[in-house]
Amino acid sequence: MHHILVLHGPNLNALGTREPNEYGRASLADIERRLHELAPQLGCELECRQSNHEGVLIDAVYGSQPRVSGILINPAGLTHTSVALRDALTAVDRPVVEVHLTNPARARAFPAKLADFGCGLGRRAGLRRRQLPPGSSRPGRPPQGGPSDASAAGRLVAPEPPKR
Repeated sequence: MHHILVLHGPNLNALGTREPNEYGRASLADIERRLHELAPQLGCELECRQSNHEGVLIDAVYGSQPRVSGILINPAGLTHTSVALRDALTAVDRPVVEVHLTNPARARAFPAKLADFGCGLGRRAGLRRRQLPPGSSRPGRPPQGGPSDASAAGRLVAPEPPKR
């Protein structure tokens, strides 16, 4: 018999009451009940978990090894935003099936400012505050697709690499 870990991501605990016109009226308990009815017909037993916290889901992925045969996941709001969850699912040597209640391609776009940050790589990549010219992503450089307003001044960005 196959042991399947079923993971439900953030806000799925509110199914049935949260935006029922978009997500339907079935609760998470209704969905899990139906999965448990189907599982024996497919030669499976299920372990279901839901969390609104990314790290809890990641811990569940790693903690399920080696006892599970595969993972069924609805990452919900983490679908487009969690590199860490994706990396955990990739790291385990088990089949993973991702499912959704709606079309993830129609997901709401996040405002550009939420993803507007600087980063650096390596041991010298500590952050420090720099004054940026309005619309610039780096001092003295033209904007690179980020917001073009004065709010860019004073953001935290990665320092320039040392000159050799």
